[in-house]
Amino acid sequence: MRNLVRGLRSQRRQRQLTYLMEIGLIGMLFVGIERGNGGIVINTGVALIVTQLPPLLERDYEIPMDPRLTLWITAAVFLHAFGTVGLPGATVTLYSQIWWWDHMTHALSASLVAGAGYATVRALHEHADGIHFPQRFVAVFILLFVLAFGVLWEILEFAIALAAQALGTRAVLTQYGLEDTMLDFVFNSIGALIVALWGGAYLTDVSGAIRDRLEARAD
Repeated sequence: MRNLVRGLRSQRRQRQLTYLMEIGLIGMLFVGIERGNGGIVINTGVALIVTQLPPLLERDYEIPMDPRLTLWITAAVFLHAFGTVGLPGATVTLYSQIWWWDHMTHALSASLVAGAGYATVRALHEHADGIHFPQRFVAVFILLFVLAFGVLWEILEFAIALAAQALGTRAVLTQYGLEDTMLDFVFNSIGALIVALWGGAYLTDVSGAIRDRLEARAD
């Protein structure tokens, strides 16, 4: 009974922290509007949209979203958005002021991408009798999936930077050079490896829900 109460308290705290970060994102959105900074507005706006995905998936697609998963998703987008805003009164962003901030957010974002890939692959593995994915294959697939997504992201950052330069505006996403791009791939890989090693402990319910939907459609 004590363990159950402790678990409920933990879940309540997780939900409270998630709500606080969502409120923080709304505040950062208004900061971007007040500053007339399109980069802050777009990054915080996209982050707010992402935070609404867990309740949408749970309500419309019956995919269970554990409070830990919701907190994981919200924390990743919150920290990215907060990095573009910076501390109150500061004239520089945390991305440019703190050397490891970009690496941390890349690892977190990569873990989300890896989590989506892991849940989908496991669902296919459990759904189709003729499909069998060995654990090693799943780990390699997740790593390659995240690296491919990272390449697309870096291309997007480069294209946005070129477009901003041509239009004479501030870029929404910033590249800090080739060395930083290579480090991004390293930390993307770290996020992917973490999910590949421990994803089963936290994504089993999500994989099962996706499997059930695949089976329902097949019927």
